[in-house]
Amino acid sequence: MADDTLGTDTPATVSVPDKPALEGLEESLGRRWREEGTYKFDPQTTRADVYSIDTPPPTASGSLHVGHMFSYTQTDVLARYQRMRGMNVFYPMGWDDNGLPTERRVQNYYGVRCDPKIPYDPAYRAPAQPAKNQRDWDVVSRRNFIELCEELAVEDELVFEHLFSTLGLSVDWDLTYRTIDDTSRAVSQRGFLRNLAAGDAYMAEAPTLWDVTFRTAVAQAELEDREMPGAYYRYPFFAEDGTKVYVETTRPELLAACSGLVANPDDERYRPLFGQKVTSPLFGVEVEVFPHALAKADKGSGIAMVCTFGDLNDVTWWRELRLPTRAIIGRDGRVAAEAPEWITTDAGRAAFAEIAGKTVFSAKEGVVRLLGEAGLLDGEPKKITHPVNFFEKGDKPLEIVSSRQWYIRNGGRDEDRRERLIARGHEIEFHPAFMRSRYENWISGLNGDWLVSRQRFFGVPIPVWYPLDADGEPDYDHPVLPTDEMLPVDPAADAAPGFDESRRDQPGGFTGDADVLDTWATSSLTPQIVGRWSRDEDFFSKVFPFDLRPQGHDIIRTWLFSSAVRADSLHDAAPWKHAAISGWILDPDRKKMSKSKGNVVVPTDVLEEFGADAVRYWAASAKLGADTAYEIAQMKIGRRLAIKLLNASKFVLNLGATESNVLAGDASVVTNGLDRSLLARLAQVLEEATRAFDAYDYARALSIAESFFWSFTDDYVELIKDRAYGARGEAEQASVLAALATTLDAALRLFAPFLPFATEEVWGWWRGGSVHRAPWPTAEHLAGAVEGADAGVLPTVGTALGGIRKAKSEAKVKQRTEVLSGVVSAPEAQLEQLRAGLGDLLAAGNARELTLVAGTGDLVVSDVELVPAEEPAQA
Repeated sequence: MADDTLGTDTPATVSVPDKPALEGLEESLGRRWREEGTYKFDPQTTRADVYSIDTPPPTASGSLHVGHMFSYTQTDVLARYQRMRGMNVFYPMGWDDNGLPTERRVQNYYGVRCDPKIPYDPAYRAPAQPAKNQRDWDVVSRRNFIELCEELAVEDELVFEHLFSTLGLSVDWDLTYRTIDDTSRAVSQRGFLRNLAAGDAYMAEAPTLWDVTFRTAVAQAELEDREMPGAYYRYPFFAEDGTKVYVETTRPELLAACSGLVANPDDERYRPLFGQKVTSPLFGVEVEVFPHALAKADKGSGIAMVCTFGDLNDVTWWRELRLPTRAIIGRDGRVAAEAPEWITTDAGRAAFAEIAGKTVFSAKEGVVRLLGEAGLLDGEPKKITHPVNFFEKGDKPLEIVSSRQWYIRNGGRDEDRRERLIARGHEIEFHPAFMRSRYENWISGLNGDWLVSRQRFFGVPIPVWYPLDADGEPDYDHPVLPTDEMLPVDPAADAAPGFDESRRDQPGGFTGDADVLDTWATSSLTPQIVGRWSRDEDFFSKVFPFDLRPQGHDIIRTWLFSSAVRADSLHDAAPWKHAAISGWILDPDRKKMSKSKGNVVVPTDVLEEFGADAVRYWAASAKLGADTAYEIAQMKIGRRLAIKLLNASKFVLNLGATESNVLAGDASVVTNGLDRSLLARLAQVLEEATRAFDAYDYARALSIAESFFWSFTDDYVELIKDRAYGARGEAEQASVLAALATTLDAALRLFAPFLPFATEEVWGWWRGGSVHRAPWPTAEHLAGAVEGADAGVLPTVGTALGGIRKAKSEAKVKQRTEVLSGVVSAPEAQLEQLRAGLGDLLAAGNARELTLVAGTGDLVVSDVELVPAEEPAQA
């Protein structure tokens, strides 16, 4: 929590370096923060004192890019603010080393493949050099593979940790986790088993989106539509009276899988056919014609072929019309080797033999050729471009196959649960608020429950075994489950409770579920993993529900929604109070930056060139939810601000400001109108910046602080030099030093969340402890100084000083040239403000006399008479 005893270890004297610099601060201060535990979370706490953050775990395979710096800085700014507000900030860091990217990286790095059926070898060591030919790669158990993943992840994570530390993330590095270690696997399996016990998880044989390359099921959230070239092929089915009923389809290769035809109930062309049978060309299979509102009269011929399964519409028609399942495409993406039982004619079986065993592409060519040879193609194919479903990481269109899979209920088939999850979204305050609609729209568009089983080797194993009957067939309705003490388990390698290994895959024995859980099924439990759910309930109660989930808007449908699903089912609660949604980083062509597109910028280069504070300034200048261009110019502005903070602070401290000058209650020392005006403006800034931060609008808080700071350095500091040096007596000097010290103190705290290195460096010149453990600045101690003060004095006097400077510039003389006389014309209210700061204006402008004249327009400085070059300036 914030340290309210700031003066206990204050340096006896101010110590300002001759040449302040940003270079090297990241390393020296980062090391000091680690050693001193500046950002450590204190577990001896109460929930009311905690601000907990469910930090996104970056994928620990590959490299980070500037997009990571962008979004993680925004989270860190919020964390630092909450810490200064007195909260005990729980700010962990995770590493997402579970999933396909890690699997691929480990395979290629070590030259190994995983086979879950192979027993664990505790003595296994990966080869020093991977074999060039994949056929020569080692084949290892799942547990050995996971150990290799953890081994390689440690190396990657050290690199990432160094980068994040260089960026200045105020993470407690003792609070780290991995999504594939023993703890995470146990939590993930425990969560699944609790869902299973509550009826929130179930197994079903159902149509499943399938990636033929990775040989795995794919969930709706992992779909990606890609525009692909295609063509409509038109050919007839035959009614009982010989009438030709033409269909137009992009997937003629599925003709043998046809279960029926559908047309819109209001389509007059097909009403006479509803309930009638038609026969498919080539394969001679009778199917019924059905009415269904999902059929579009204006699409193709207006009547659609329902194949099991060509697309998600087919699944809907199959389910609602109770059509037979006639699957011909297997998990390998090829047509079945034998003709199915529903094709009964010799001609139909001969036609099927022409496509049997072929890929989808080759089967399409074969069917089109057969139709052409039979004279059944009506016209030339109509070329089109249309959206096709892909796995987001795949490179071939998805197929839909019937398979046995595990699901978690998410409202896709349950209206009450759907409404409950939408209501959960209203328990979370989204920043920006409009992002909630993406959450709700996703839930409203769900067409099925969450498919969580994956046919991969690497991942969190599904913790289930199945007893085998006397024929060796699994009894899926009575799974064997592990005890809690056994977790984590690998059913493919560990024997089921009550059995020994010799009875694996034997009649009367058991078999283990070979699948793993979807990576989101584990990532959805990051609050539970890092919050020590099911391991330390007292600790969990101090952080859950979490205060903040920061993340990108592209994974609202996956990470955010899946986390809400699990918290709802496991805890009957929303997982967090706030969701901070960051935007994307765009390249100069306004395209999203991503490693797959090859348009990323390496963060180490940027940090070395501009420094962490400059990069953070760029990131914090963007509002939450806003896609932001990668801008070097903005980083240069941030670097300029950080350098100005160093140099202006040096100047202020060298004027004589010390910690003893900082106002702490008694403000009677501040007597000058200009000083009181500065502090009145400071009070406004503190209140506005605090409101902005409380609304999670850190970008506005930065803008407010920055605008005030430049006014402070460019106007106020220039105006008060004469008084600060004591030229107008001790009382005036004391007044200005109090204003300088108080403002510098507040400015450092205002900028601390954004520019942690520059502010900490300056703080150490004249204050004890760390600025990052200091309380957030408030206006309470300024009340005495600002009561009755006019905040407009400083900007008005600053404008007048600018007018004098402009006159000297136009006369092409040096700014220290003395002004004999001049006229300032302004409305009476501004003249009153000028009188309050007239002494400082005359000193800063080196003017003997300024005549104040009432006017009706803007403040204007005119008739400036300068000391002639030959006349010596008056002392």
